[in-house]
Amino acid sequence: MKEYTVEFHKEDGMENITVQKLSEEDFNRVTSGGTRQLFELDTNIGFFIYFDAVDESGKESYLVLQYEEENESPSACYSFELKDFYQFIALHLNDLQIDEDEEEEADEQEFGPIHYLAHLMHHIVEDGKSVEV
Repeated sequence: MKEYTVEFHKEDGMENITVQKLSEEDFNRVTSGGTRQLFELDTNIGFFIYFDAVDESGKESYLVLQYEEENESPSACYSFELKDFYQFIALHLNDLQIDEDEEEEADEQEFGPIHYLAHLMHHIVEDGKSVEV
């Protein structure tokens, strides 16, 4: 498990966050007690699955798997602090509400919460490319 800091643009309105990039062994350890998939995000930089997990001792983790193109195996797994993961969930839920209210205007939708989440993930992925696990 390697830790790195993601520095967002000032315009992103996000503080720097600490991310952990997990190896397959790390992933198996932190998910050994079970997982719960929360939601998915399909973007031009990959397909992301957001979930939480517990290890055998009951310690919780807040994770995102990234899949690239048509690969069946994840290309990366990221672990976040609960406060940062909560932001991702809030953006996803906020977008669901907007979609319900503005279904007719979906083609003309401006930069919304889900786009913002995809933008944040872009920073996380780009900053994590140089991190080898």
